[in-house]
Amino acid sequence: MNQEFQTYLQNKNLSHNTITSYLYALKQYNSKYDTVSRENMQDYKFFLIETYKPQTINLRIRALNCYLEYIGREKWKIPAVKVQQKPFLENVISEADYLYFKNCLKRDQEMYWYFVVRFLAATGARVSELVQIKTEHIKIGYLDLYSKGGKLRRIYIPAQLQKEALVWLMENGMNSGFIFLNKHGEPITPRGISSQLKRLAARYGLDPAVVYPHSFRHRFAKSFLERYNDLSMLADLMGHESIETTRIYLRKTSTEQQNVVNQVVDW
Repeated sequence: MNQEFQTYLQNKNLSHNTITSYLYALKQYNSKYDTVSRENMQDYKFFLIETYKPQTINLRIRALNCYLEYIGREKWKIPAVKVQQKPFLENVISEADYLYFKNCLKRDQEMYWYFVVRFLAATGARVSELVQIKTEHIKIGYLDLYSKGGKLRRIYIPAQLQKEALVWLMENGMNSGFIFLNKHGEPITPRGISSQLKRLAARYGLDPAVVYPHSFRHRFAKSFLERYNDLSMLADLMGHESIETTRIYLRKTSTEQQNVVNQVVDW
């Protein structure tokens, strides 16, 4: 049955990661219950609430609801739990720390990692998108990506970064193909990038909690809005389906809030 459900998910053009997580949720459910029933679904939801964080709970619920669609039991779908959004952004690298980090990498001739950090922070690319960048994209100044629904997202490479990267590529004889490779000459994995960024953060005395790939994507969004206050354009650049997702970048980080309070509150 899992194989048939997997085929169903593949026909819906879901990503490999989504299919894997959905199948895991079904496997977990089947390990606890012999049958699919409304009562068991509610019991499973209570189990999730007691065990996991809201994001994980809702992912498992989406998986089971998709399975209910597959077996024609839409009426048994269970609602997601509400995720309490914090009134501030957490674990976003500050602009000062970003500048310090990239300058340290350049000073120490860690040019590979310098450009990893630069491309993440200057393009807003997700780490899964970063590893798809080729020399050819740098030469033309952008990378086009298509979503499952055929929607185009263009990741622009700023002129200053483009110029600097082309010199680096030329010095290393990289005339074509992927630019971020591992020691085996294959595209580096997102996990490999995350692990090395943590090690580099420790080397330079930075808080590892704010040095991870998505943090630099957040930095891109925050810095863009500070310099060019166009939320709609930022949503397009970030590849967000809804502008509501982008509104989070109008919020300050907890550190920024603390600084404002320190400056303003004098009573």
